[in-house]
Amino acid sequence: MNILLIEDEKKIAAFIKKGLKEQSYNVDVAYDGIKGQHQAELNDYDVIVLDIMLPGQDGWRTCSNIRESGNKTPILMLTSLGQTEDKVKGLNMGADDYLSKPFEFKEFLARVRALERRNSRAEKQSVLKIDDLIMDTAEHTVFRNNTEISLTAKEFALLEYLVKNKKRVMTRTQISESVWGLDFDRGSNVVDTYIKFLRQKIDKGFSKPLIHTVIGVGYVMREEK
Repeated sequence: MNILLIEDEKKIAAFIKKGLKEQSYNVDVAYDGIKGQHQAELNDYDVIVLDIMLPGQDGWRTCSNIRESGNKTPILMLTSLGQTEDKVKGLNMGADDYLSKPFEFKEFLARVRALERRNSRAEKQSVLKIDDLIMDTAEHTVFRNNTEISLTAKEFALLEYLVKNKKRVMTRTQISESVWGLDFDRGSNVVDTYIKFLRQKIDKGFSKPLIHTVIGVGYVMREEK
C-alpha cells in the first residue's frame, strides 16, 4: 500500500515513515504543503497523512486543494491543534479523520488501516487498465490488444503490483518486499529476471513497451505518449 506523508518536522516524519515501512507500506514524504499537493496530484495513494502547520501552504489549504482537484484519497490530518473547532475545520475541508499530537503509533496505525479498509471497500475494483492492457485480478486474466497472455502466479503478482503503481518508479527493494515478501538481497537478480520474463510476454510483439527501466533506480509501468 502507498502512503503520502506531508509533514515538515523531519524527526516526526522519519519516525512515522520507519514505523509504516516496518508494516510493509511504501511511503513518500513531502516537507511542505505545496510539494505535498503536487505529489498527491502526480501519484496514486491509498492514504494521505497530512500535518496542518506546514510551510509554503498550510494543511487546511492543501487538503482543500486536493479535494477540489477531484482526488478522493482518504486523508488523516495530524496536528498539535486539538481544539474541537480545528477538527471541525479540517473535516469540513475534506479530511476523513483527525489525530492530535502527541500520539501513540499503534493508534495512528489503526486509523491508517481503518481509512485504507474504507477506501478499499469504496473503490475496490478487479479490473486494472493501462493503455491497451487489461488485467482482471478476480478472473486472473490478462489481455493486451485483445490477445490473452498467460502468466505464472508470480508473474501475475508482479504485473499487478506494477500496474497498481503505474507511473511510479518502484525500486528493486520495494518490488522484492511487496511481491516476494523478502528483504531485498543486492546480490540477487530475481527481480530483474522476472521483469525480463514479463517483458517477453507483455511487451514483445506489441507496438510500444509498457515496462520501462529507470537506470540506477528501478522500474516503472507507463504508457508512452
